[in-house]
Amino acid sequence: MKTNGVAKAALAVGLSATALAQTSCDKVLVPSYNLPVVATGWQAQLIAGELTKPRSLQFDSSGALLVVESGKGITHHTLKDNGGTCISFSESKTLIDEKTLNHGIALSKDGKTLYASSASAVYAWDYDSKAGTVSGKREIVTNMSNNDLVTRTLLLSRKEDGYLLVSRGSADGNEAQAEVLTNGLSQIRAFDISNMTSSSTITTTKAYNYNQDGIVLGWGLRNSVGVGEHPITGGIYAVENSIDGVTRNGKDIHENNPGEELNFFGYLNGTKILPNQGGNFGYPKCFAVWDVSEIPNENDNLKIGSQFAVITEDTNAETVSGNKLTDETCASDYVSPRLTFPAHYAPMDIKFSPRGNVAYVTFRGSFDKTDPVGYRLSAISFDSVTGEPTVSAGNSRDALQQHVMMNKDNSVCPDECFRPVGLAFDANERLWMTSDSTGEIYVLMRTEENPTTTENGTIVTGTESSPSASVTGKGGEGDDENAAGKLLSGRGWETRALMWAGVVGVAGVLALV
Repeated sequence: MKTNGVAKAALAVGLSATALAQTSCDKVLVPSYNLPVVATGWQAQLIAGELTKPRSLQFDSSGALLVVESGKGITHHTLKDNGGTCISFSESKTLIDEKTLNHGIALSKDGKTLYASSASAVYAWDYDSKAGTVSGKREIVTNMSNNDLVTRTLLLSRKEDGYLLVSRGSADGNEAQAEVLTNGLSQIRAFDISNMTSSSTITTTKAYNYNQDGIVLGWGLRNSVGVGEHPITGGIYAVENSIDGVTRNGKDIHENNPGEELNFFGYLNGTKILPNQGGNFGYPKCFAVWDVSEIPNENDNLKIGSQFAVITEDTNAETVSGNKLTDETCASDYVSPRLTFPAHYAPMDIKFSPRGNVAYVTFRGSFDKTDPVGYRLSAISFDSVTGEPTVSAGNSRDALQQHVMMNKDNSVCPDECFRPVGLAFDANERLWMTSDSTGEIYVLMRTEENPTTTENGTIVTGTESSPSASVTGKGGEGDDENAAGKLLSGRGWETRALMWAGVVGVAGVLALV
């Protein structure tokens, strides 16, 4: 067994009273890159480094943290918890040595069955949380291989027992295959695994074939990496990574289009059948608008969140079911996003707060935009009763009401900044977040129930249960950083830079307050 490493982060000792009001930490990790920025009313701390591409997180029934380390397997970490964000790994070990595991993880409600995914399959193990051991490996879902976009996100429903959701993307070279439903590409499917809960069923239960089995919740989804279930209503949402090098009638429009998406897939219990459930969300034919001004031959009806066609001229337009593919057919024949985010933000995970009033989304950030964007943890306000976003339409520029944690200077990204991926809440409702490229894990915690928000001299007070946007974005349609959600704009939120609490030797102490 090994203890927590520090690499890529300087270790400092001693912490001023301004850093953690509730308790003090004798050891604090400091990132090697510029200190991130967090929202006031939040407290955050880097608590682990030197991991191997940490992706998804899962807490077990004993309070241990399970981490998918892509290309390594699943590691098991017991925690030393001194309260607040003063947490460290007390003991770490490799739980599953399986180099093909790269992203997905889920744990059954009783905590006795662990699920994880590779590019080709979903596996299950019997899990003993007290001993921190697994046994009885078996395949649950198979036939998911493709040559790119190989993450297979897993979501085990808490509202409908026994249903496992599996998201599968497809490479941009597989567009033609993605247009065929039975190929299983670019889809989210739900599988009834209620009879696969222990290794004793392995001889009597056959694994599902992803292309042939399960319930299709949606298709035409390029890469829906983050999938979440609203804790009150059971509504299923996913955040979509759209294409990168898009053109329209031969013109490059990739700088600010297409927008990333939040899509809604209905409910697993079947009590609310929606027209769009199981529908096609457009890929690879139609995409969501973010910057209308950038799109040539624009239709007067195009707006943010509208589905637009890559080719619109009648002489070149593609044919869909005997009809020319136009912006109008994109709007009528495909499902538009519930909310739209700026292009290239790269959403990776979505987790709802336990009360269902906020959804947190990680944005891993761009790689092919002139001015890097994304690289942040943001929040979307939800109505906890209806399970719907409080922003009323997909054409809003204000889908992201607040940025909870972000890099100070995106111009140095992706090389010198955190790139957030996985999220998980612990039993104390602290929010844990991985940064895969830096091999780190952060923990964040609310410190104020009714903080005051300040932006440009405007004071807005609010409550934790209603963090809706109150200040209109300042930027134009291409001004991603301002128009996509304001650093200081949410009710009940305030943002300021991280403060140094002190200096010990060459390393300062990090106070994320």
